[in-house]
Amino acid sequence: MKKKFNLEDLDCANCAAKMEAAIKKLDGVEDASVNFLTQKMTITADEARFATLMPEVVKVCAKVEPDCRILL
Repeated sequence: MKKKFNLEDLDCANCAAKMEAAIKKLDGVEDASVNFLTQKMTITADEARFATLMPEVVKVCAKVEPDCRILL
């Protein structure tokens, strides 16, 4: 299942690329996309895994861009 999330305060395209690469490495993530211009993130994963996966995604994103918030 593919889900889209809005991002808040993502500051640069380089950070978006780093976040995308880190999210793709998480177990259970089939695909991920982080778009700096639209401030949106798309994650493809098994629907049953999203509840446990999203806290990991938030943690990974906070490491790369501490000011960025994912609007769940």
